[in-house]
Amino acid sequence: MKFAQPGATTRKPVRLPLIGMIDVFFLLLVYFVVSATIAQPEDELAAALRQESSQASSTDLQPQYIEVQRSDGGVSYKVGARVLHSRQELVDVLSELPKEAGVFLRVNDDAPVWAAAAALQACHDAGYEKLTYVTQK
Repeated sequence: MKFAQPGATTRKPVRLPLIGMIDVFFLLLVYFVVSATIAQPEDELAAALRQESSQASSTDLQPQYIEVQRSDGGVSYKVGARVLHSRQELVDVLSELPKEAGVFLRVNDDAPVWAAAAALQACHDAGYEKLTYVTQK
């Protein structure tokens, strides 16, 4: 027994538009490929760590330490035992030192921000690529 109404047609199967879905998929794929940043693999990054050994080697380089502090009427930059009073003096001293080990920059709390920025720029001008900013304890 058929309960279908006379003149009623049979239903057509529903079809999804796969062409549009494929277009959206490739558009997203291209977007993520183009917007991804290509980073150097972590196993190829240069480490600034050093292994402690009982024998000192002449090839082990220590990083330079720069301390920025407020002094009488201005700012001074301390590199080892040297005390420098201008950014150009700091660039000249840093240019003579080895650059492979990098530099540590420590800024005292009373030093102005522009002095820290000047020390950073001096390190860049001297050719240092590894720079570590050390905070106060």
